[in-house]
Amino acid sequence: MEEKSIPLLDCPVDYLIGDASGKIMNEYGRFPCKIQCGVFAFMVRGSAKATINITHYEFNQNDVLLLEPGSFLLIHEFSEDALVYYLLFSSSFLEKHTFGNRMSLTALRLSSPILHLNDEQAGIVNDMAQLLFRTSNLTPPFLSSEKMIHVFNFLQSSFADYAQNSSESRIRPLDRKTEIYQNYCELVLKHYHEWHHVNQYAEAMHLTLPHLCATIKSVAERTAGDIINDAILTDAKAQLKITSLQVKEIALALGFENVAFFNRFFKSHTGMTPKAYRAAE
Repeated sequence: MEEKSIPLLDCPVDYLIGDASGKIMNEYGRFPCKIQCGVFAFMVRGSAKATINITHYEFNQNDVLLLEPGSFLLIHEFSEDALVYYLLFSSSFLEKHTFGNRMSLTALRLSSPILHLNDEQAGIVNDMAQLLFRTSNLTPPFLSSEKMIHVFNFLQSSFADYAQNSSESRIRPLDRKTEIYQNYCELVLKHYHEWHHVNQYAEAMHLTLPHLCATIKSVAERTAGDIINDAILTDAKAQLKITSLQVKEIALALGFENVAFFNRFFKSHTGMTPKAYRAAE
């Protein structure tokens, strides 16, 4: 395949098929971004480390990744030999066709957006990626947006079916502590821009504050407050680097009463003011 420039936030056309080397991917690792498109990616070779939303993940050869619109992505490192095949669906494409099933694994009760394929399965995915790439470059175009609706549905259902049937990923009943942790993280990602205090989440989850804090600490080895702060900081960094919004606008959008409170919060966790972070290379 021929490497193309990868859109930073959204796909400028209905869909985009391509590949990227480790060198190209490392150029996208300077700061977090909130992606607006849907992403299917396949790690052909090499390895990578990244944070998705508020969780750190490692990717290896034969891993398949699915990201839904609205996910935060921060790339830490790709190995030099890494090669990734990707298929992006724009936010307008997904909204226009109003897919009944979201690009999400929440309903499957899975804790990871990554699935590991065996060599035979990986070979099939590799062949499919090669076929999609060749047909996308035909003149006149063979893969119309209408046909890509079927491709999207096929990938979505295949991803879900494999997740349910895989011996490695098969859904099992969660122990109570892990269930509380996952529910807490989902709630944080939904409300971090308005709820900044752990007691607000404890009340929503009908748990006592000490029980929630102790549970999160035992599962995640970090505090419940750290998880809230990570979500706020990730969004703040993304907006400072990607948008032209004023610091005051970002502060208000993230639930701070005034820009002074936001400045103190940001500097206490990063060592830099929001303006200095925005100006830094």
